[in-house]
Amino acid sequence: MPRIVVVSPPFLSHARPLAELCRALRENGAEVWFACTPPFEQLARDAAAHFVPLAVTRNANTGVAEATRQDAEEAARLVEFLEATRQGPVRTLVTQARHRRSDMLADPDGVLDELAALDAWLRPDWYLVDQLSYPVTLALHCLGAPYATFCPGHPSYVLSGPDAYFGVPYDWPETLHPDPAELPELLSVARENDALFTALFDEFVHRRAPARPTPARAFGLTSPYAVLYSYPAFPWLPRPAPGPVSLFAGHTVTPSPRLDEAWRERLESLRGEGRRIVLVALGTFLSARDDVLRTVVHGVLDHMHDAAVVVAAGGRSHRLADLAGERAVVMPSLPQQALLEHVDLMVHHGGNNSFTECVRAGVPALVLPFSSDQFSVARDAERSGAGVVADPNAAGPAEIGAALEALSVTAGPRTAELAGRVREHGPLWGAAGLLAAMRERAPARHA
Repeated sequence: MPRIVVVSPPFLSHARPLAELCRALRENGAEVWFACTPPFEQLARDAAAHFVPLAVTRNANTGVAEATRQDAEEAARLVEFLEATRQGPVRTLVTQARHRRSDMLADPDGVLDELAALDAWLRPDWYLVDQLSYPVTLALHCLGAPYATFCPGHPSYVLSGPDAYFGVPYDWPETLHPDPAELPELLSVARENDALFTALFDEFVHRRAPARPTPARAFGLTSPYAVLYSYPAFPWLPRPAPGPVSLFAGHTVTPSPRLDEAWRERLESLRGEGRRIVLVALGTFLSARDDVLRTVVHGVLDHMHDAAVVVAAGGRSHRLADLAGERAVVMPSLPQQALLEHVDLMVHHGGNNSFTECVRAGVPALVLPFSSDQFSVARDAERSGAGVVADPNAAGPAEIGAALEALSVTAGPRTAELAGRVREHGPLWGAAGLLAAMRERAPARHA
C-alpha cells in the first residue's frame, strides 16, 4: 500500500479538489495524508484521510476571501486586486504579476525545513502537489522526493514551451480581446517574473541543495512523472513537450449532496409557473464585485420574465438584500454542486471548479472572466459550446439577459455530449492513473 502525502495551499478552491483526490486515492488502495493549515482539517476527515498541519503560504482563503483573516499587507493587496478588476483584463493581470513577486516565495527555507521534517517522519512513497504551490515543489525538488503534480486551473499553468509565460492567457475570448497596445506591458512583466523567479530558484537550490540540478525555468518546475489536470482534454489546448504522463480527469467534483428540505422548498417556490432558474456565483474572491452581481440579477429579473435567480454574494450579500424576493434568493454562500442538478443556466467567473462543475452537470453558462486563468477558461467555454462570454465591466442588464436567452436556445446536444464525456473520467479515474504512473515511473523509496 503506497503512502502518499497530498500537500494543499490554504485556499478552499484548491483544497476541496485535493481533498477529493485524497478520497479517490484512498479508495484506490493508498494510505493518504492531507497536509494543510488547521482550518482545513475537516476536509481530510470528510475524505477519511489522515491530517497533518502544514503552512505553505502566508495567504489564505477559507471560503469568502474578504471574510478570511489576513495580515494587513495581504488585505491591502486584495483591495488593490479588486480595484484592478474594474480596469480590465490587462491591468488585472499586470497587478497580479506584481503581487506574485511578494507572495510566491514568502518563506522557502521554512517550507523546506517543515517538509524535510515531515518527510523524515512519515516517509511517504510520493507526494501530490498543487502546481501553483511553487515553494512546495521547489522544496521537494531539493529533497529529491518523488511527486506528482495536480494542476488546479487551466492546463496552461503547466508551461507548454519557451514562448509560454505564466500569467499570460494562451488565448482570449472573442468578446474580450484587449487593446493590442496594452499587451507589451503584460508580456514584459511576465518575462521579468520568469527571469526573477528562475534566478531565485537557482540561488535557493545552490544554497540549500547544491547536489541537485537547478530548474531551467521556475514556472516550468513540474513533476517529471505525472500531471493530473482537473480539466477536459480539449484537442486545441497547448500541450507541453513529451515528458510526464498527462492525465485529464475532466473534473474533480465531489458527489453532489442531496439538497435539504429548505432548499427544495426554495427551488419549488422559485420555479413558480414553470420559471427557469439561473444560478449566479463569482467565486470566493470575486463575490466582492457586488456591482457585477447586481447587474446580473437585474439582467435576469428585468429581461427574463420567466426566470428566477439564486445568487452567492459572499460577504457583500447585505448590499444585495434589496433584490431578494419572489424570484430571487441572495445568500452569502450556496451548495453550488447540489444546485447545479436543479438549475437551467449559470453565470460564473471562469474559475476552474465552476467551469468543470457546470460541464459535468450539463448546465450551460454565461462566463464573466476577471483575472488569472479565467480568460483562458472562458475561451474554452465558448469554443466547446459549454457557454458564452461577456465583459463583466461593460455588460449591462439588457446584454446579460439577452446573452442568457441566447444561451438557452443554442445550448443543446453539444452540452450534453461534453457532459457525457467528462463524466466518464473524474477523481477516481484520475487517482487510478496517478497510482499507475507513479508506480511505473517514480523511483522506489525507503526500501
